[in-house]
Amino acid sequence: THIVYMGSLSPENSFNHLMSAAANNRHHNLLSSVLGDEELARSVRVSSFGRSFDGFSARLLPEEAERLKEHPNVVSVFPNQIRELHTTRSWDLIGVTQSVRRNLKFERDVIVGVLDTGINVDAPSFDDKGLGPPPAKWKGICQEGANFTHCNNKVIGARAYAFDNDHGEPAGSSPCDLEGHGSHTASTVAGSLAKGASLYGLMKGTARGGVPSARIAMYKVCGKYCTDLNILHGFDDAIADGVDVISLSAGGGPFAGYFTDAISIGSFHAMRKGVLTSVAAGNSGPDPNTVSNVAPWLMTVGASGTDRQLVTPITIGRDGFKTLGNSINTVSAGKKLLPLVSGRTAQNSSSNDAKTFPGACIDGSTSKEMVKGKVVLCNGAIEGDSVLKRDGALGMLMADYKGELDAAYAFVLPTAMITPERYLAIERYINSTKNPQVLIHKSRSIHVDSPFVASFSSRGPDRYSKTILKPDLVAPGVNILAAYTNLASITSSPLDNRFSDFNIMSGTSMACPHATAAAAYIKSFHPDWSPAAVKSALMTTAEYAYGSGQIDPTRAVDPGLVYDLTEADYVGFLCSMGYNSVMMKPIVGRDDVACPLTKAKVRSSADALNYPSMNLQLPIPGTGGPVAAVFRRTVTNVGAANATYKAEVGGDVAGWSIKVVPETLVFGEVNERKSFRVMVRGPPVNIDDGVLSASVEWRDTEGRWSVRSPIVISADLLT
Repeated sequence: THIVYMGSLSPENSFNHLMSAAANNRHHNLLSSVLGDEELARSVRVSSFGRSFDGFSARLLPEEAERLKEHPNVVSVFPNQIRELHTTRSWDLIGVTQSVRRNLKFERDVIVGVLDTGINVDAPSFDDKGLGPPPAKWKGICQEGANFTHCNNKVIGARAYAFDNDHGEPAGSSPCDLEGHGSHTASTVAGSLAKGASLYGLMKGTARGGVPSARIAMYKVCGKYCTDLNILHGFDDAIADGVDVISLSAGGGPFAGYFTDAISIGSFHAMRKGVLTSVAAGNSGPDPNTVSNVAPWLMTVGASGTDRQLVTPITIGRDGFKTLGNSINTVSAGKKLLPLVSGRTAQNSSSNDAKTFPGACIDGSTSKEMVKGKVVLCNGAIEGDSVLKRDGALGMLMADYKGELDAAYAFVLPTAMITPERYLAIERYINSTKNPQVLIHKSRSIHVDSPFVASFSSRGPDRYSKTILKPDLVAPGVNILAAYTNLASITSSPLDNRFSDFNIMSGTSMACPHATAAAAYIKSFHPDWSPAAVKSALMTTAEYAYGSGQIDPTRAVDPGLVYDLTEADYVGFLCSMGYNSVMMKPIVGRDDVACPLTKAKVRSSADALNYPSMNLQLPIPGTGGPVAAVFRRTVTNVGAANATYKAEVGGDVAGWSIKVVPETLVFGEVNERKSFRVMVRGPPVNIDDGVLSASVEWRDTEGRWSVRSPIVISADLLT
């Protein structure tokens, strides 16, 4: 960021509340005239001054700053120097600053079990300075292996699993991290403060976990992929070892039932021992019904974006036309423009792929002679950067047709992902220019509005249970800087020679450990709370427009009311889903289990479980008249002993009636339970109505607590 100082205010530009928009426009016009691109000017300008002096700030390349200095209205342009390093932004964004209130005595005793790809214990994020020995309750081990010789008082345990040799590469017999994924997620949960963290200067700050004094136990259940067998062994050990929370950033695959699914099984038994399992919702968005990990005892986490987006500036041609792409480009480009060629022009005439996918940079589809020493414009690509790197190309511009430009990714070549519209514009430039040239600059961050749900984040509702709203909540998962392994390049490609203690990654894999840390943070204040109470606290204090909300951990520590659940409640829910007594007895290890409810009766009921959210998927019209549903819920008072709450119904659901009975709940002691009903009536749901969203919010009369539950009604697209 640079400051563009324009001197004293002239009388006509003196600041007042009516002139702020005019100042913005005036500064935008000046910046646009110098950069030659209105869109670029709009994206790089940060703010305007105008109360005591005139000027503005903008994110500028050095040559752009030099051009601005030459403008007659500009006095000077200078870098916005960093005076004090700030934390990586995701935790600050959701209120967990370095100075947030903590219960360190108990936080140091919280053990987070991470089921992932292993851990780089020597990374700065896992420094154990200031931590005492592991808690007395810890029963785990530190398994040594190749490139892994010790644990410490931060990473107190590590195991690796290599049971599955029938599906290719097993996870391995050493807890060392060969992929970087496990180190990244573990440090996001409970990494120590690592000052000066960055990826080759990008997103520089202090990397830290949400509970930096908590302990980590790594269960290496994944290599390049994860298997159910290893996952179940990981759960088996983690529960017995004494972990308090489990984090698993994996999932997907066909789902046929809760107890034919390894993650559902492992997490059910964790729940029985008082351990909450936090899981990733999946990266198959934005289509509906794509969420994975849907068991109600899981905390299923979608991904939200932060207020920082990585962009990659592109200079096209000698005239210096500027546009923006998207990537994690760590290379400073310098000032020399490079030759630019279209993948269509450079295609290999003998390749069938080149004929089928013209312009796509697929292995064998481009001519090595035509791409060598050039930047290649690709009409989509499958591992195109590796193909072009091997053939001697110097860079890649690639059209993105998935619409996922909110997240940035690293490539083995200087690369920028661009929209299809920009791809066509650059293609026209190439076709109309004798010697087309381009320069791909180092990425930089810009400010964007947040939070928002990431494009890739899998959406609900749940395919399997029509009354459970999944994901449960969202957490930051876009462009997250955290620890990495020193045993893999930042792209994991053998063609890449860049190695770093930190990496920037995106996915619900990155969101999941944020929610895990939030749960651990709550446990440090309320060690006796059940997994359901912890999850309820996070869900009912979340920020949302509709459906699931973004976590607010500091509010969740004191939620006022919780929707609690016991093992017996989940058993009743499973009975409603068609599991019978014969099936349930061995699952819970008791003979006194009875399933009196039939599947047909309760599958259509809205109150099969005391869940913090209320979800109803209804058949598409043609099956009957108006819709009527009743959600029966019970809340437990965890706030003040004497408290009165009143219900408020929010949302804009035209034509629907939503009533809460009773409308007032009066509590006389802590842990007292009160029940209520939410009665919903309305017309048949049309597939064109989309998602109908409302909420029930319980507010105490003293103005201290607000406990909000989303209500979502939608057409069942699978019927």
